[in-house]
Amino acid sequence: MFGKLFKSRPKAAPARTAAIPDDTVVWAVGDVHGRLDLLEPLADAMIEDLVRSPARRKVIVFLGDYIDRGPDSKGVIDRLAAIKAEGLIETHFLRGNHEERMEAFLTDPELGPGWCDYGGREALLSYGVIPPMLKTDAEGWTAACEALNAAVGDRQRAFLNGLQYSVSIGDYFFAHAGAEPGVPLDQQDPRQLMWVRQAFLENPEPFDRVVVHGHTPSEAVHADYRRIGVDTGAYATGVLTGLRLEGTARELMQTAGGRSKVTISRHPL
Repeated sequence: MFGKLFKSRPKAAPARTAAIPDDTVVWAVGDVHGRLDLLEPLADAMIEDLVRSPARRKVIVFLGDYIDRGPDSKGVIDRLAAIKAEGLIETHFLRGNHEERMEAFLTDPELGPGWCDYGGREALLSYGVIPPMLKTDAEGWTAACEALNAAVGDRQRAFLNGLQYSVSIGDYFFAHAGAEPGVPLDQQDPRQLMWVRQAFLENPEPFDRVVVHGHTPSEAVHADYRRIGVDTGAYATGVLTGLRLEGTARELMQTAGGRSKVTISRHPL
């Protein structure tokens, strides 16, 4: 389904051993895209795993693109905001390009047609907002913008405003889309962290950390010497992926299925 997104693959390089610091466990979650039905069991399982772990530092990094395309963007944001508010574990919520577009529409209704072209329509509907039928309906888009602003509660707005662009833990760098080649990870342009694709995917040169990212869907998790891509296209495939990192070990947990029956699987990467 997603194979055509890649024109070429990075060339092979000597194996490198990336590690998470001692006494630390990290989960990273790929693009949710409105699939609350897949997020809830995965989040519950990850939190249970961390609560049981004897590690001192316990972290979940959500890699962005929580909204659009799937049926329940509002429910996903509500769930993630609740996880953040609970404060049971350390959490990092990254900003994806889809959140960036939603936030832009909240201040500029003219951006509505472009946002809806790639998933914003489903997000609006989840908030009870009916998007205009015509892209040229300026009054309709203004009304939709006002309705969405009214529907987004204070906690959701605070959650969106607090999204990060990246986080580094041990030998791993977490960002939504990846990183711009040739630029140190601590000097990356936020827009590249949300939007970069082929320039990052096809460049064989490694960064000083392994980049864990979403943004570009594939039917299986991609892992090599420079990056781990965990966007398994949940909105289309019905598979949402979490990556567990502890020491040098890597493990996957995936929720899969339809909205009435979801299964969980767990296996090494």
